[in-house]
Amino acid sequence: MPEFVQLEYEIREDDRGLAILANGRLLTVTTNADAEWEQISLVLLAELHAEAIKRSVAGFRFGRSDEALVESALVAVAWTVGFALLTFLFLKGRTRLIQWIQRFTIKRFTRFEEATNAVVKGQAVAQLVGFGANMGLWIGYLFVFYYYLTFVLLSFVQTRPFAQLLLTYVSQPLMDVIFGVFSYLPNLITLVIILLVTRYLIKGLRLFMENMEAGTIEWKNFEQSWIKPTFNILRVLIIAIAIVFAYPHIPGSDSRAFQGLTILAGLMVSMGSNTVVSNMMAGLFVIYRRSTNIGDRIKVGDQVGDVVEIKMMETLIKSVKNEMVSIPNAQLLNSEVVNYTRKIDGRGLLVHTTVGIGYEEPQDKVEAMLIEAAKRTRDLKKTPSPFVLWAQLADYAINYQINAFTTRGSSMPRILSDLHRNIVDVFHENGVQIMTPSYEADPEAPKIPTEVWTGKLAVQKSP
Repeated sequence: MPEFVQLEYEIREDDRGLAILANGRLLTVTTNADAEWEQISLVLLAELHAEAIKRSVAGFRFGRSDEALVESALVAVAWTVGFALLTFLFLKGRTRLIQWIQRFTIKRFTRFEEATNAVVKGQAVAQLVGFGANMGLWIGYLFVFYYYLTFVLLSFVQTRPFAQLLLTYVSQPLMDVIFGVFSYLPNLITLVIILLVTRYLIKGLRLFMENMEAGTIEWKNFEQSWIKPTFNILRVLIIAIAIVFAYPHIPGSDSRAFQGLTILAGLMVSMGSNTVVSNMMAGLFVIYRRSTNIGDRIKVGDQVGDVVEIKMMETLIKSVKNEMVSIPNAQLLNSEVVNYTRKIDGRGLLVHTTVGIGYEEPQDKVEAMLIEAAKRTRDLKKTPSPFVLWAQLADYAINYQINAFTTRGSSMPRILSDLHRNIVDVFHENGVQIMTPSYEADPEAPKIPTEVWTGKLAVQKSP
């Protein structure tokens, strides 16, 4: 234990007030201004100051005595034993606790769904929950170790400055965060109210749209295909309005850094979203202009298929080869779209194909053969009757175009295939050559019909 000098305190009058001395050395002076500020007499205030100095010196000396050192050591040992016991429990029980949490998570999943996929999903979620619990336990343990070290340092007078330093680096920021949370409670309550109102508005909108889809609520001229996209648009609009109202209550929203970050994000979105915005706007036109519906067979450029889904950014069609094709809505809006399903009048869709026949064949006979081939083709209507157009007078042949109506627009590839097959069969049955040779030399005789057509075609023999 260090040896300390015995101090004798006395109070003397001074030009400035009453001076407090220790062994004749001036420690402090209590002035009349101090007494007026404290609203007590100058003598009483000086005595109080002297008593406080005595207690401080006595405490300082006792903290460095052998008795105080033993007490500090006992306190440090107690903290160490407690921390060691906690460490033992942590290392022994951490694995068991995590396993129990994982088992509990799996049971929660398997209680609602008993399928194999649900079990696999439950195991995956249990692993994630176990990982989060393990991380939380280790973070908590590190905090306990930090404060254990701080309390041990506080036990000794000599190491208390280091403990104060540790508390300043961690405890003070934590207290600032806690006080900041409490001071932010009014804004937090406002955000919660905005969130609840937004949630119930969307819930009410969903209920209204579900009733429209079920037919409980009817809206004149509002098509079923509009319900889902309209709900999505209104939902985004409600969320955007909620964000506008919530923005002033977000922490740090009034700071220049937050505002600058918001402006930068807006510039990045506006510069990089031209194509996205154009596709979204085109998607709205595609949905609401009624030119294309789900289930229609359409042709866009070289792609032919059935519309499977119309999204805000793209339209999905299933091609005749059973391929899923994604077409950007901007392309769909700016391209010519042929709709084979949409009915214009009662006659149906006009199927047509062209074949070139030499000038030497009787034209009436060729027309009759093409009409016969159309009549043999399944799903081509007999009424209105098929008809032939002369598409072109080419150099070596006449291009005849056979036209026939059908109501099976979704079966166009098969119908055209059957029509081509029947044309070949009918022409072969009547001995007419479809292929016309390219030019080699002028013929000796003009290429004009030499036979007289009697108006009868060869009849296909039954097998």
